[in-house]
Amino acid sequence: KGNNFLKVTKITSIPIMDEEGRVYFFVRVDTDKGIHGLGEVGIARQGKAISKAIDHLSEIVIGSDPWETERLWQVMFRSSFFPADKVYSCAISAIDIALWDLKGKVENKSISEILGRKKNHLIPYASLVILSDPEERGEMAKKLFDEGWKAIKVRLHHNESSLDVETVEKVIENSIGKMDILVDANQAQSSYPWQPGVIWDLNRAKKMNEIMYDLGCYWLEEPRPRFNYQELSELVSMKKTRIAGGENNTVISDFHQMVDQNTYDVLQPESMVLGGITPLIEIGKLSIKNNKEIVPHHGGGDIGVVAHMHLLSTWDNAPYCEILNDPPLSSYKNKFFIFNEKLDVVDGKIPVPNSPGLGISIKEDLIIRE
Repeated sequence: KGNNFLKVTKITSIPIMDEEGRVYFFVRVDTDKGIHGLGEVGIARQGKAISKAIDHLSEIVIGSDPWETERLWQVMFRSSFFPADKVYSCAISAIDIALWDLKGKVENKSISEILGRKKNHLIPYASLVILSDPEERGEMAKKLFDEGWKAIKVRLHHNESSLDVETVEKVIENSIGKMDILVDANQAQSSYPWQPGVIWDLNRAKKMNEIMYDLGCYWLEEPRPRFNYQELSELVSMKKTRIAGGENNTVISDFHQMVDQNTYDVLQPESMVLGGITPLIEIGKLSIKNNKEIVPHHGGGDIGVVAHMHLLSTWDNAPYCEILNDPPLSSYKNKFFIFNEKLDVVDGKIPVPNSPGLGISIKEDLIIRE
Protein backbone atom coordinates (compact mmCIF):
# COMPACT_ATOMS: atom_id res chain seq x y z
CA LYS A 1 0.00 0.00 0.00
CA GLY A 2 1.35 3.43 -0.86
CA ASN A 3 0.48 6.87 0.43
CA ASN A 4 1.35 9.74 -1.87
CA PHE A 5 0.31 12.27 0.74
CA LEU A 6 2.95 11.30 3.33
CA LYS A 7 6.63 12.15 2.97
CA VAL A 8 9.69 11.70 5.19
CA THR A 9 10.92 15.14 6.25
CA LYS A 10 13.62 14.51 8.85
CA ILE A 11 15.78 11.73 10.32
CA THR A 12 17.39 12.33 13.70
CA SER A 13 19.86 10.33 15.80
CA ILE A 14 18.81 10.31 19.46
CA PRO A 15 21.19 9.21 22.26
CA ILE A 16 19.51 7.67 25.33
CA MET A 17 21.05 6.94 28.74
CA ASP A 18 19.33 4.50 31.11
CA GLU A 19 19.46 4.52 34.91
CA GLU A 20 22.63 2.39 34.87
CA GLY A 21 24.46 4.84 32.60
CA ARG A 22 24.25 2.65 29.49
CA VAL A 23 24.00 4.65 26.27
CA TYR A 24 21.78 3.68 23.33
CA PHE A 25 21.40 5.34 19.93
CA PHE A 26 17.93 5.58 18.47
CA VAL A 27 16.70 7.00 15.20
CA ARG A 28 13.53 9.03 14.73
CA VAL A 29 11.98 9.37 11.27
CA ASP A 30 9.56 12.30 11.00
CA THR A 31 6.98 13.02 8.30
CA ASP A 32 5.13 16.05 6.99
CA LYS A 33 1.99 14.89 8.83
CA GLY A 34 3.61 15.00 12.28
CA ILE A 35 3.76 11.21 12.61
CA HIS A 36 7.12 9.64 13.47
CA GLY A 37 8.73 6.21 13.73
CA LEU A 38 11.50 4.89 15.99
CA GLY A 39 14.41 2.59 15.24
CA GLU A 40 17.65 1.70 16.99
CA VAL A 41 21.34 1.48 16.14
CA GLY A 42 22.52 -1.99 17.13
CA ILE A 43 26.16 -1.16 17.94
CA ALA A 44 26.03 1.71 20.42
CA ARG A 45 29.80 1.77 20.88
CA GLN A 46 30.11 2.78 17.20
CA GLY A 47 27.29 5.28 17.53
CA LYS A 48 29.23 8.27 16.19
CA ALA A 49 30.28 6.45 13.02
CA ILE A 50 26.78 5.10 12.50
CA SER A 51 25.33 8.57 13.12
CA LYS A 52 27.38 9.83 10.16
CA ALA A 53 26.10 6.94 8.06
CA ILE A 54 22.55 7.88 9.04
CA ASP A 55 23.23 11.45 7.91
CA HIS A 56 24.29 10.12 4.50
CA LEU A 57 21.31 7.76 4.21
CA SER A 58 18.97 10.58 5.21
CA GLU A 59 19.76 12.26 1.91
CA ILE A 60 18.26 9.21 0.19
CA VAL A 61 15.21 8.72 2.40
CA ILE A 62 14.06 12.30 3.05
CA GLY A 63 11.33 13.23 0.60
CA SER A 64 10.37 9.58 0.00
CA ASP A 65 7.14 7.74 0.68
CA PRO A 66 7.70 5.72 3.90
CA TRP A 67 5.53 2.89 2.52
CA GLU A 68 8.24 2.06 0.00
CA THR A 69 10.26 0.06 2.52
CA GLU A 70 11.51 -2.53 0.02
CA ARG A 71 12.63 0.07 -2.52
CA LEU A 72 14.20 2.29 0.14
CA TRP A 73 16.01 -0.68 1.67
CA GLN A 74 17.50 -1.62 -1.70
CA VAL A 75 18.54 1.96 -2.43
CA MET A 76 20.13 2.40 1.02
CA PHE A 77 21.98 -0.92 0.77
CA ARG A 78 23.32 -0.03 -2.68
CA SER A 79 23.92 3.66 -1.99
CA SER A 80 27.69 3.49 -2.44
CA PHE A 81 30.05 1.74 -4.84
CA PHE A 82 30.44 -1.11 -2.35
CA PRO A 83 27.46 -2.90 -0.72
CA ALA A 84 26.67 -1.84 2.85
CA ASP A 85 29.19 -2.95 5.49
CA LYS A 86 28.40 -3.48 9.19
CA VAL A 87 28.28 0.22 10.05
CA TYR A 88 25.98 1.03 7.15
CA SER A 89 23.89 -2.09 7.76
CA CYS A 90 23.31 -0.97 11.36
CA ALA A 91 22.29 2.48 10.14
CA ILE A 92 19.94 0.93 7.58
CA SER A 93 18.48 -1.30 10.32
CA ALA A 94 17.59 1.70 12.47
CA ILE A 95 15.93 3.58 9.60
CA ASP A 96 14.11 0.51 8.27
CA ILE A 97 12.63 -0.37 11.67
CA ALA A 98 11.58 3.26 12.14
CA LEU A 99 9.84 3.19 8.75
CA TRP A 100 7.90 0.08 9.75
CA ASP A 101 6.98 1.69 13.08
CA LEU A 102 5.75 4.72 11.16
CA LYS A 103 3.70 2.61 8.73
CA GLY A 104 1.92 0.93 11.61
CA LYS A 105 1.11 4.23 13.28
CA VAL A 106 -0.37 5.63 10.08
CA GLU A 107 -2.49 2.52 9.52
CA ASN A 108 -3.33 2.32 13.25
CA LYS A 109 -2.12 -1.29 13.24
CA SER A 110 0.75 -3.12 14.87
CA ILE A 111 3.57 -4.26 12.59
CA SER A 112 2.58 -7.86 13.29
CA GLU A 113 -1.00 -7.15 12.23
CA ILE A 114 0.23 -5.64 8.96
CA LEU A 115 2.42 -8.71 8.34
CA GLY A 116 -0.24 -11.27 9.33
CA ARG A 117 -0.04 -12.04 13.05
CA LYS A 118 -0.71 -15.67 14.01
CA LYS A 119 0.36 -15.64 17.68
CA ASN A 120 -0.46 -13.20 20.47
CA HIS A 121 2.13 -14.62 22.89
CA LEU A 122 5.62 -16.00 22.39
CA ILE A 123 7.76 -18.40 24.39
CA PRO A 124 10.97 -16.55 25.30
CA TYR A 125 14.14 -18.34 26.24
CA ALA A 126 16.38 -16.79 28.87
CA SER A 127 19.64 -16.29 27.01
CA LEU A 128 22.46 -16.42 29.56
CA VAL A 129 25.32 -14.06 28.78
CA ILE A 130 28.37 -15.32 30.63
CA LEU A 131 30.37 -18.55 30.73
CA SER A 132 30.21 -19.65 34.35
CA ASP A 133 30.84 -22.75 36.44
CA PRO A 134 28.28 -25.57 36.26
CA GLU A 135 27.06 -25.17 39.84
CA GLU A 136 26.27 -21.48 39.39
CA ARG A 137 24.53 -22.05 36.03
CA GLY A 138 22.45 -24.75 37.69
CA GLU A 139 21.42 -22.34 40.42
CA MET A 140 20.51 -19.72 37.82
CA ALA A 141 18.39 -22.29 35.98
CA LYS A 142 16.48 -23.02 39.19
CA LYS A 143 15.86 -19.32 39.78
CA LEU A 144 14.55 -18.83 36.25
CA PHE A 145 12.48 -22.02 36.41
CA ASP A 146 10.90 -20.83 39.66
CA GLU A 147 10.05 -17.53 37.92
CA GLY A 148 8.15 -19.46 35.24
CA TRP A 149 10.63 -19.46 32.34
CA LYS A 150 10.11 -22.46 30.07
CA ALA A 151 13.38 -22.36 28.13
CA ILE A 152 17.01 -21.41 28.77
CA LYS A 153 20.19 -21.09 26.70
CA VAL A 154 23.62 -21.68 28.24
CA ARG A 155 27.10 -21.06 26.86
CA LEU A 156 29.33 -24.10 26.41
CA HIS A 157 32.94 -23.31 25.58
CA HIS A 158 34.93 -24.25 28.68
CA ASN A 159 38.46 -25.44 28.17
CA GLU A 160 37.37 -28.89 29.34
CA SER A 161 34.40 -30.45 27.56
CA SER A 162 33.50 -32.23 30.80
CA LEU A 163 32.53 -28.84 32.29
CA ASP A 164 30.25 -28.18 29.31
CA VAL A 165 28.48 -31.49 29.91
CA GLU A 166 28.28 -30.90 33.66
CA THR A 167 26.74 -27.46 33.02
CA VAL A 168 23.86 -28.97 31.07
CA GLU A 169 23.42 -31.76 33.63
CA LYS A 170 23.16 -29.18 36.43
CA VAL A 171 20.59 -27.18 34.47
CA ILE A 172 18.51 -30.34 33.92
CA GLU A 173 18.81 -31.29 37.58
CA ASN A 174 17.86 -27.86 38.92
CA SER A 175 14.91 -27.42 36.56
CA ILE A 176 13.77 -31.02 37.24
CA GLY A 177 13.94 -31.68 33.54
CA LYS A 178 11.07 -29.32 32.73
CA MET A 179 12.89 -26.54 30.85
CA ASP A 180 13.81 -26.64 27.18
CA ILE A 181 17.59 -26.35 27.01
CA LEU A 182 19.45 -24.68 24.17
CA VAL A 183 23.26 -24.58 24.14
CA ASP A 184 25.62 -22.08 22.53
CA ALA A 185 29.20 -22.99 21.65
CA ASN A 186 29.71 -19.40 20.43
CA GLN A 187 32.32 -20.48 17.91
CA ALA A 188 31.31 -18.25 15.01
CA GLN A 189 33.53 -15.43 16.21
CA SER A 190 35.69 -16.91 18.94
CA SER A 191 37.58 -15.70 20.69
CA TYR A 192 37.19 -12.32 22.36
CA PRO A 193 38.71 -10.86 25.52
CA TRP A 194 35.28 -11.02 27.16
CA GLN A 195 34.75 -14.59 26.11
CA PRO A 196 36.95 -17.15 27.86
CA GLY A 197 37.21 -20.72 26.72
CA VAL A 198 38.55 -22.84 23.94
CA ILE A 199 38.03 -22.75 20.18
CA TRP A 200 36.38 -26.03 19.18
CA ASP A 201 37.66 -28.26 16.41
CA LEU A 202 35.34 -30.43 14.30
CA ASN A 203 35.89 -33.52 16.45
CA ARG A 204 34.80 -31.70 19.60
CA ALA A 205 31.79 -30.27 17.76
CA LYS A 206 30.74 -33.76 16.63
CA LYS A 207 31.21 -35.18 20.11
CA MET A 208 29.17 -32.41 21.71
CA ASN A 209 26.49 -32.76 19.03
CA GLU A 210 25.97 -36.38 20.10
CA ILE A 211 26.14 -35.68 23.84
CA MET A 212 23.74 -32.74 23.71
CA TYR A 213 21.32 -34.91 21.70
CA ASP A 214 21.48 -37.62 24.36
CA LEU A 215 20.82 -34.96 27.04
CA GLY A 216 17.76 -33.74 25.16
CA CYS A 217 18.97 -30.27 24.19
CA TYR A 218 16.83 -28.49 21.59
CA TRP A 219 19.71 -27.00 19.60
CA LEU A 220 23.47 -26.54 19.46
CA GLU A 221 24.35 -23.02 18.35
CA GLU A 222 27.43 -21.98 16.39
CA PRO A 223 29.59 -25.09 16.89
CA ARG A 224 32.02 -23.97 14.14
CA PRO A 225 33.06 -20.65 12.49
CA ARG A 226 30.26 -18.87 10.64
CA PHE A 227 31.56 -19.36 7.09
CA ASN A 228 32.69 -22.96 7.54
CA TYR A 229 29.56 -24.14 5.75
CA GLN A 230 30.97 -27.56 4.85
CA GLU A 231 31.69 -28.63 8.43
CA LEU A 232 28.45 -27.12 9.72
CA SER A 233 26.59 -29.11 7.06
CA GLU A 234 28.43 -32.22 8.21
CA LEU A 235 27.11 -31.63 11.73
CA VAL A 236 23.56 -31.19 10.41
CA SER A 237 23.85 -34.44 8.46
CA MET A 238 24.47 -36.31 11.74
CA LYS A 239 20.75 -35.73 12.50
CA LYS A 240 21.42 -35.32 16.19
CA THR A 241 20.98 -31.96 17.96
CA ARG A 242 19.55 -29.23 15.73
CA ILE A 243 22.35 -26.95 14.54
CA ALA A 244 21.60 -23.20 14.79
CA GLY A 245 23.41 -20.06 13.63
CA GLY A 246 23.61 -16.98 11.44
CA GLU A 247 23.47 -14.19 14.02
CA ASN A 248 26.16 -11.93 12.59
CA ASN A 249 25.87 -12.71 8.90
CA THR A 250 25.22 -9.31 7.38
CA VAL A 251 23.81 -10.09 3.92
CA ILE A 252 20.71 -11.98 2.80
CA SER A 253 22.71 -14.01 0.28
CA ASP A 254 24.52 -15.73 3.18
CA PHE A 255 21.21 -17.26 4.25
CA HIS A 256 20.47 -18.49 0.73
CA GLN A 257 23.88 -20.15 0.75
CA MET A 258 23.22 -21.65 4.20
CA VAL A 259 20.00 -23.19 2.93
CA ASP A 260 21.58 -24.41 -0.32
CA GLN A 261 24.37 -26.14 1.61
CA ASN A 262 22.10 -27.34 4.46
CA THR A 263 24.32 -25.53 6.96
CA TYR A 264 21.75 -25.06 9.75
CA ASP A 265 18.48 -26.52 10.98
CA VAL A 266 17.61 -23.23 12.68
CA LEU A 267 18.32 -19.83 11.09
CA GLN A 268 19.18 -16.95 13.44
CA PRO A 269 19.18 -13.70 11.46
CA GLU A 270 19.75 -10.46 13.37
CA SER A 271 17.74 -7.42 12.28
CA MET A 272 20.21 -5.02 13.87
CA VAL A 273 23.07 -6.04 11.56
CA LEU A 274 21.17 -7.24 8.47
CA GLY A 275 19.30 -4.02 7.78
CA GLY A 276 16.11 -4.19 9.82
CA ILE A 277 12.72 -5.83 9.40
CA THR A 278 12.61 -5.85 5.59
CA PRO A 279 15.42 -8.43 5.01
CA LEU A 280 14.10 -10.67 7.81
CA ILE A 281 10.76 -10.90 6.01
CA GLU A 282 12.62 -12.44 3.04
CA ILE A 283 14.64 -14.79 5.26
CA GLY A 284 11.45 -15.88 7.01
CA LYS A 285 9.94 -16.87 3.65
CA LEU A 286 13.19 -18.66 2.78
CA SER A 287 13.03 -20.66 6.03
CA ILE A 288 9.44 -21.74 5.42
CA LYS A 289 10.12 -22.77 1.83
CA ASN A 290 13.10 -24.90 2.89
CA ASN A 291 11.59 -26.43 6.02
CA LYS A 292 13.94 -24.63 8.42
CA GLU A 293 13.09 -23.17 11.80
CA ILE A 294 13.82 -19.48 12.40
CA VAL A 295 14.58 -17.69 15.67
CA PRO A 296 16.21 -14.27 15.23
CA HIS A 297 19.21 -13.36 17.36
CA HIS A 298 18.48 -11.20 20.42
CA GLY A 299 18.18 -7.82 18.70
CA GLY A 300 20.28 -5.94 21.24
CA GLY A 301 17.80 -6.40 24.05
CA ASP A 302 15.27 -3.61 23.45
CA ILE A 303 13.77 -2.19 20.20
CA GLY A 304 15.39 -4.97 18.17
CA VAL A 305 13.69 -7.55 20.39
CA VAL A 306 10.33 -5.85 19.88
CA ALA A 307 10.86 -5.82 16.10
CA HIS A 308 11.65 -9.54 16.27
CA MET A 309 8.54 -10.20 18.36
CA HIS A 310 6.35 -8.79 15.62
CA LEU A 311 8.04 -10.98 13.03
CA LEU A 312 8.00 -14.09 15.22
CA SER A 313 4.26 -13.75 15.74
CA THR A 314 3.78 -14.27 11.98
CA TRP A 315 5.90 -17.44 11.63
CA ASP A 316 4.61 -20.92 12.51
CA ASN A 317 8.16 -22.29 12.28
CA ALA A 318 9.51 -20.03 15.06
CA PRO A 319 9.47 -21.92 18.38
CA TYR A 320 11.11 -19.28 20.62
CA CYS A 321 11.97 -15.63 21.12
CA GLU A 322 15.49 -14.85 22.36
CA ILE A 323 15.63 -12.50 25.33
CA LEU A 324 18.92 -11.71 27.05
CA ASN A 325 18.34 -12.51 30.72
CA ASP A 326 21.22 -13.34 33.05
CA PRO A 327 20.37 -11.41 36.22
CA PRO A 328 21.62 -9.37 37.87
CA LEU A 329 24.34 -8.69 35.26
CA SER A 330 21.99 -8.70 32.30
CA SER A 331 18.33 -8.75 33.30
CA TYR A 332 15.94 -8.18 30.41
CA LYS A 333 14.12 -5.70 32.64
CA ASN A 334 17.17 -3.41 32.57
CA LYS A 335 16.87 -3.09 28.80
CA PHE A 336 13.08 -2.76 28.78
CA PHE A 337 13.33 -0.01 31.40
CA ILE A 338 13.69 2.58 28.61
CA PHE A 339 10.12 1.89 27.42
CA ASN A 340 7.03 3.60 28.76
CA GLU A 341 5.14 0.34 28.21
CA LYS A 342 5.59 -2.80 30.32
CA LEU A 343 6.85 -5.93 28.61
CA ASP A 344 7.01 -8.74 31.15
CA VAL A 345 7.57 -12.47 30.96
CA VAL A 346 4.68 -14.07 32.84
CA ASP A 347 4.23 -17.84 33.21
CA GLY A 348 6.92 -18.38 30.59
CA LYS A 349 5.25 -16.25 27.92
CA ILE A 350 5.55 -12.68 26.68
CA PRO A 351 2.76 -10.81 24.86
CA VAL A 352 3.38 -9.35 21.42
CA PRO A 353 2.72 -5.57 21.59
CA ASN A 354 -0.67 -4.70 20.14
CA SER A 355 -0.50 -0.92 19.78
CA PRO A 356 0.19 0.72 16.40
CA GLY A 357 3.66 0.27 14.91
CA LEU A 358 6.19 -1.29 17.24
CA GLY A 359 3.82 -0.65 20.12
CA ILE A 360 6.45 0.95 22.35
CA SER A 361 7.70 4.46 23.11
CA ILE A 362 10.84 5.81 24.80
CA LYS A 363 10.86 7.62 28.14
CA GLU A 364 11.50 11.27 27.28
CA ASP A 365 13.53 11.94 30.45
CA LEU A 366 16.21 9.46 29.28
CA ILE A 367 17.07 11.42 26.14
CA ILE A 368 20.51 13.03 26.37
CA ARG A 369 20.00 16.74 25.67
CA GLU A 370 22.92 18.82 24.45
